[in-house]
Amino acid sequence: MSKENASKEKKTPRKQQVFTLLVEVGRSKDDGLPEGSTGAALMCYASGVDEAEAVRETVAILKQADMAPLDVSGYGTLDERIAEGHDIGADERKLMAQALSDNAVIVAQVTPFYDEDETD
Repeated sequence: MSKENASKEKKTPRKQQVFTLLVEVGRSKDDGLPEGSTGAALMCYASGVDEAEAVRETVAILKQADMAPLDVSGYGTLDERIAEGHDIGADERKLMAQALSDNAVIVAQVTPFYDEDETD
């Protein structure tokens, strides 16, 4: 066995984790956002071996859904959020567990943005 193969075998697979991400999206055709909105904030739970992978997967999924991701803010894993003092309820924990078991991106909340200068 070569040294290269031996070192590959010793590597343990990195464990999937769930990251909390806040994604700001702009408008695009067929994005499903409410008429008149200028974009939205999406609270997502995404699995990945690290936050960078979770962000990449989330952006890719949102683009496939005809959304226009503009910015992503990461809030860490469940353990990191608990350490920071975040109050995480049972519903949120359930969605995180689902994201992990399904190796998925779950959009938990969509908050549309509206231009304050617009009048109806």
